[in-house]
Amino acid sequence: MIIVIDALNRDRFGDLIDEMFRLRARVFGDRLGWEVDIKAGKEIDKFDHMDPAYVIGIDEDGHVVSCVRALQTTGPHMLADVFQAILEGEPPLRSANVWESTRFCVDTQRLAKGGVSNAISRATCELMIGSLEFARQSGITDIVTVIDPIMDRVLKRSDNAPYGYLGSTKPMGKVHALAALLDCSEERIARVRAFAGITEDVFASEDYVRDLLDEVQMMSAAKQAATGSQILPFPKSMLSRKAVTREEILGYCKDQLDSAESPHEVRAALSLVNALASRGTLAELVFDQRSDMN
Repeated sequence: MIIVIDALNRDRFGDLIDEMFRLRARVFGDRLGWEVDIKAGKEIDKFDHMDPAYVIGIDEDGHVVSCVRALQTTGPHMLADVFQAILEGEPPLRSANVWESTRFCVDTQRLAKGGVSNAISRATCELMIGSLEFARQSGITDIVTVIDPIMDRVLKRSDNAPYGYLGSTKPMGKVHALAALLDCSEERIARVRAFAGITEDVFASEDYVRDLLDEVQMMSAAKQAATGSQILPFPKSMLSRKAVTREEILGYCKDQLDSAESPHEVRAALSLVNALASRGTLAELVFDQRSDMN
């Protein structure tokens, strides 16, 4: 699934942005050996401070599996300020309708562990589709992207070949770089969808993604909670009834987490969530606490 994060919703998805920066460090720094600045395990450059938009792919467990950065060409961008040698003296493109796409990467290690043979190809194409559809919906007509020859071949294999190139291929550190042009037409999007066999909407709503991330974080915290914490009892009014819904129990857990004020209360609330996650059913835990009352 794809989500777009920009200046308007970035505060809501800081955790997702951090994971994206860590993925970029692993891909561009560790795997590809690019000359990038990595601090505290994150790859961040000056263009990340210029309010770009990030198109991010996440899996069903809430982990970042792909990402790409989109930046306006009317201001500073990589082709104009870092890779200008590619242009061989020609001025860079500057247009409100042409955006630069960079830092395209896919977490091949995580996807390979999933056991699905085409997971990497699908995630790559899903990110391409998401990037093109986001651009088209935003009034962007064309994308200029600084890529290496390997990514150029990936684009061509995915029926997403550039319609043109700017300047020439130049050595940049340990790799070569070239500037490619892609239109954001419906025809291009349809070609990539047909190649990948993707017919459904690739975007997820912000609320769905935030709920997924919160659930993953809560379960992770529960597993790490200190041992020996006391499980907070359910209200007697809930335990006295014959039937208790899942929504009531989950709502009670959320209330306990939201109202926790001390480290002890937080550990106790997380221990409750951990107990719910480890039991066969929610009803089993309720039954245990009902028995304790007798």
